[in-house]
Order: sequence, then structure tokens, then C-alpha cells
Amino acid sequence: MSPTSLSRNGSTPTEELATALDSVACRDEPALRRRLAMLEAQTRRDSAWHTSVAALRNEVAASQAHCERRADLRPVLDYPAELPVSERREDIVRAIREHQVVVLCGDTGSGKSTQLPKLCLEAGCGRRGLIGHTQPRRLAARGLAQRIAAECGQSVGEAIGYKVRFSAALGENSLVKLMTDGILLAETRGDPDLRDYDAIIIDEAHERSLNVDYLLGYLRLLLARRPDLKLIITSATIDPQRFADYFGEAPVISVEGRTWPVEVRYRPPGEGGDDDLREAVSKAVRELWRGGAGGDILVFLPGERDIRDMAAHLAESSAARGSEILPLYSRLAWQAQSRVFKPGSQRRIVLATNVAETSITVPGIHHVIDTGLARISRYSPRSKIQRLPVEPVSRASADQRKGRCGRLAPGICVRLYSEEDFLERPAFTEPEIQRTSLASVILQMHALGLGEIEQFPFLDAPDARQVRDGGNLLRELGALDETGEMTPQGRQMARLPLDVRLARMLVAAADNGTLDAALVIASGLSIQDPRERPPDRTAQADAAQRGFLVPESDFLGLLQLWRKAREHRGSAFYRFCREHFLAPMRMREWQDVHRELRHLVRRREGARGTAAEDSAAIHKAILCGFAGYAGRRQENGDYAGARGLRFRVHPGSVLAARGPAWVVAAEVVETRRVYGRCVAAITPAWIEQAVPHLLRREYSEVHWQEKAGQVAAYEQTSLYGMVVTARRKVNYGPVAPGIAREVFIREALVNGRYVDPPEVLAQNLALVEEVRALEDRLRRRDL
Repeated sequence: MSPTSLSRNGSTPTEELATALDSVACRDEPALRRRLAMLEAQTRRDSAWHTSVAALRNEVAASQAHCERRADLRPVLDYPAELPVSERREDIVRAIREHQVVVLCGDTGSGKSTQLPKLCLEAGCGRRGLIGHTQPRRLAARGLAQRIAAECGQSVGEAIGYKVRFSAALGENSLVKLMTDGILLAETRGDPDLRDYDAIIIDEAHERSLNVDYLLGYLRLLLARRPDLKLIITSATIDPQRFADYFGEAPVISVEGRTWPVEVRYRPPGEGGDDDLREAVSKAVRELWRGGAGGDILVFLPGERDIRDMAAHLAESSAARGSEILPLYSRLAWQAQSRVFKPGSQRRIVLATNVAETSITVPGIHHVIDTGLARISRYSPRSKIQRLPVEPVSRASADQRKGRCGRLAPGICVRLYSEEDFLERPAFTEPEIQRTSLASVILQMHALGLGEIEQFPFLDAPDARQVRDGGNLLRELGALDETGEMTPQGRQMARLPLDVRLARMLVAAADNGTLDAALVIASGLSIQDPRERPPDRTAQADAAQRGFLVPESDFLGLLQLWRKAREHRGSAFYRFCREHFLAPMRMREWQDVHRELRHLVRRREGARGTAAEDSAAIHKAILCGFAGYAGRRQENGDYAGARGLRFRVHPGSVLAARGPAWVVAAEVVETRRVYGRCVAAITPAWIEQAVPHLLRREYSEVHWQEKAGQVAAYEQTSLYGMVVTARRKVNYGPVAPGIAREVFIREALVNGRYVDPPEVLAQNLALVEEVRALEDRLRRRDL
């Protein structure tokens, strides 16, 4: 049929295409309809109209074929009867069909994460675009994709796929996409309306991470522009009504979990601090196993050091005799972590941080001992320090810990604090957005054109001090100008998935020719340290890693480690990691991050690397991002930095024993005391060259220098109160020409202190002397 001919039923080509579009259900439909409207507005005599009709007909046919392929992938939907969410299947499907936003509330183990994508498919989602399903962690995203695909009788990458950083298994016609919340956030930069998605599931929203809160605010704005987009939010039984009210009274569907009863016992320790807490854990272990209770015990402790101390204490205690004691914390080597997931013949005591609270399910746990404490990350806008204080957990976190037992049989939760203490605690843990630096969020909001952070609809508004601090840091780094507008440098930083300080370092390195080294350092600092120190083999680990040390800089030590590791491939690489106590998975992640950053930065025109990096230039690039963490050594061994900051070099640093006069740190963290981590020795001159715009310059004792023939002064430079140089003599002429001229006239010309004066000045000075002599003879001073 020619473009202008009528179809068999007498309709015009555009009418025929409109009818075809009615049957198309794909992500391209809105764009195709806009093209059709433009065609209908054109005159048919326009020669371009004929070509456009033919092209649009081909696109509609392709879209129809795409929809058919997606329909062929739709799996047979089967719901395990033993899962509580299956009992609410009809209610959930109806809610998704009838509402744009649905909140699904349920305990861990209710099946909400695995069954919800299938319920969305049953409700009609996935015809136009993907069903996006976010998870807070990469491991969970991959694991869920495999589990859901297996339940659907397919392989990962067909109907069910996933995409996480550095890894993906997603087909062209996939229906469900598991991913981290960070991946979805990154996609908003290239596709602000998220047109690839038909529905989005935000899982584990109760964790209230910074990414989740930002995503919820972004989606709330987006829903008005995308009335066809479905949003499903899942939460544990932690204040789901907050999410419902936030999205305009969205329906809340609760799914009851199937658990055994858990008895709660309160056993507060004495007043002896750590000793009494360790003894209280021993008593609780003895009470549980002496009472005939079987099964493993999960003990929640605040941090890594507490776990090591407790493990040593229990090893000597009769209460834990005949049991296996296993640590579990995020920095623990993967081989040691994996032991927790393989129950053995012995009874086990698992000593864990709050990593086991929601993100990890430890098998075989029948009982929980809860110290009620955790290290909570808090950023101080005043001191610019990321603190990790030990604090009492909220009631919601305590209940999450209690929920770790009672899944296999009746359980017991022993709380090492009083019931009155429990009831006085806050109901929920403070959201991350209210206790972290907001510089990266503010930068991304500027990049996306979302306006000021104060007007953004966060579920909980951030503290005004945090907002001011974030803006000040971005101005300090040159990402924003004084009016708050984004600079070209800020746009380069916003394209890098890094902390803003690391991003600034890379931009500076691209300018001064040290990009190759800076990419290695930045990628190494953005992951968890791959170097391991098993508690029972610290001496061997230190000896094996001694070859990576560079005396003047931990940053260059990372570069040394990278280069030595890159010399090995295949099985030799894994042998190298094993011999040097390195985590292979983290080393691979380091390589993946480096590859990604290298690709992003190399696209920038003019970005340069160098074959023979200059140590000074590398550290100047580092100072461009971390000048606020520079410090000068004091008599007591501490370092005094900008804004009154005081810190000590971390014991794990190569510089801990040396104590150079000046250092810069990659981070300053408060644990038991304030430490600077990843440290390098620097000179004050590097600070001046790296961040001259941040220095305050003060001048004193302006005077005439006869030998130099110039007006001089003593200059003091300081960085937010930290004196960088003191009493340095400089030429004052370029600083204040007017004042220098006055001093020159008064001191050099009038007082005659000009060395080898010109003839006219010599004559004037001679005349002055004659007049003075005449005044002396006449005993007058008014001539």
C-alpha cells in the first residue's frame, strides 16, 4: 500500500496507524503518538509527509513485534503456598491495578521480595516497559534475580534479569530488572522520566538510606509527569504509614510473617563497663544452654574491636566450652564470613555487628543476645568529622534483632539492658539523610536541575546546618560559584560516581598530568580496604604487606599495591592475594571501579596522564580535594588542622611512628579518639599551590627595604584558621600599591633612604640638609 492510499476499510494512513497504535503496549508508544500527531498536522501534499508515514509505519510494526516478543517471555506465574504473601495475592494485585502507589508491609521471610515482581506481572505491569526492583545491596539484587528466575522456570537474563555495578544479566526483552538503588539513581541522569520502566519497586525502604530517601523524593515528583508509572514500596513492620502519607494516603497492605514465639528476657549488666558487658554475655550464654535450649546463638555487639575482645573472653569462659565462636562484620575476609553460613556439628556462637540485623540471615540461629548497642555513623558540620560513636539502638532495631530468632523453633532474646531503658529509646533509627554529609546529593540535584535542596520533597527534611555545610564544601571545591550556580568543574565532578572530594582530586589530576596515578588511588579509596588482618594472624599479615609500604605516603602505598598485583594474572593473581592477605573479590572490585572511572574521565577532552608520576604533583591533586584534612604536628604528637580540627595519625598508617611536620589525610574519623586515615607527608608550599583561593593572607610591619629597593611586609597565610606560613617577607607593592607608594615616598624619598638616588633626588636631599643647617644656626624650625 502506498503512503497516500486508503486501507481496505477506507481509512487514511494516519487513521490506520492510530488504530495500530491502540494495540501497541510498549515503552515507545508515547513517542510514536507524538510523531503521529505531527503527521496529522502536516499537509498531505508535503513531499516529506509520504516518507514520514512510511517510516512511522515501520516503527509501529517494529514496536508490535517487540511487544509480541516480550509477551512470549511472560512466565507462568506460580506462588509458593507456604509464603504468607501468597495468601494476600488477590488484594495486592487489585491494589496495584487500582492505585499508582502501594505500600507493602511485611516481616523478613514473608516472601514480599521474591513474589512482588510476579504480582506486578499479574496486575498487568511489564507490557510497556520494565518492572524495576531495587535492592540496597548488590548481593541481594543478584541473589533475588536468580531465585525469582528459578521459580519462573527460566534462566537469569530472560524474563528476569539484573544489573548491578560492573555486572549485568539482562536481555533485550526482559520484563523484570533487579538492581541496586544506586543504579536507578544513576539512570535518572540519562533518562529523567525513567521511560524504560512500567513499574518500580523500592524494596527495604525502612532502612532509610540516603539513596532510598533521595529516590523516594525524586519519584514523588516524577509520578505527576508519569501517571502511567506504578510505584510499590516495601517495608518491614517499621512505620509503613509514613510512606503511605508521604504519597498521598497510598494503600497499605500488611503481610504477617510466620514465626515461632520469642521470649524476651531483660538482663542488664552491672556498672563496670566493658568487663561487665563481657561477663553479661557469658552469663546469658550459660543461661540459654544450661536451661536446655538448643540451637545456635547470635550476639549483637557494637563493633569489630568489641567482637575480637568478646571472642577472646568467651574462648576462656566455661560458658562457651565445646562451642564454635564465629565473628561476623563487614571488614571480615570473605572466607571467614562464609563459615557463618555453613552450620557444623558443634553449637555456634556468632558475634556480629548490626550487619546481621537486616541484610544477612544467619542460618541455624535459635536465640539472640542483644547488647542494645551499635556504632552509628554521624557527620559533624562543625568539625567536618565523620564520627562513629557507640549508641543505644532504637526500639525498631532492637525488634529487628529479636526477629533474627524464632524462625526455626521457639526462641529466646536476651536483652542486656532493662525494659525501662528499652521503652525510653527512640522508636526508629534516625534517617541517614539527617546524619551524613549532603555535598554529593546537592551536587547531583544541581546536575539534574532539581532546584534547591530546601525545596526538595524529602520524607524527612535534612538539618539546615547539614545543607549549609554541603553547599560550603562544594564552593570550597570549586563545584559551585559564590552565587550557588554549578561551575564547569562541578559538572565534571557530577559525572563521576564518587565522593565529591575524590571527584575533585581526579579533576585536578587530569589537569596536572597525574591522572593515571590518581585513578588508582581514587578507586582504591572508594572501596573497602582489600588488605586483611585476621585477628589470629596479624603479625603474618603485617609482614606479608610490608612490601606495599611507601615511607612518606599511604596514598603511594595504594599505588604500590596496585602495581604489584597487576603483575599477576589468573591463578597467580589468587595465589598472590592469598600470600599477601588480600581479599580477591575486593581487589577485583578495585579493578572494576578503576576501569569505570578511567572510561568516564578519559572522555573529558584534555585529560592527561603521565608515565613518570611526580610525587609532589600527585599530592597536590590530592590536596585539591582534601586540603580541609591537612594538619601541622603539635608537641604532643597530635595534628592541628583547619577550623580547629585536631587528630592523630591512625596506628595502621605507615606514618604513625614517624610523625612528619605536615600531613594530609583522606578521611578523619572519630571512634575511641579522632584519627586521620590514609595519610601522606606534605609541605606547606604544596597547600599554597593546590588551593591558593582558599588561603587567607594577612600582612604586618610594612617597611622600606633599602638593599632590595622595594616596600616589603611580613605575610601570614592561613587555611580556615590553620597557619600555613608565618612571617614570610614579601614584596608589598603588588599587594597594596597605594599603601606601598606612600611608604616609598615617606621612607625612601623624604627620609633619604634610597640607595644610589638619581641626581634630582640627590639635589633635593642636599637642599634639605642646607635648610636644616640654616635652621640650626638661626635656632629656628620654621624655615
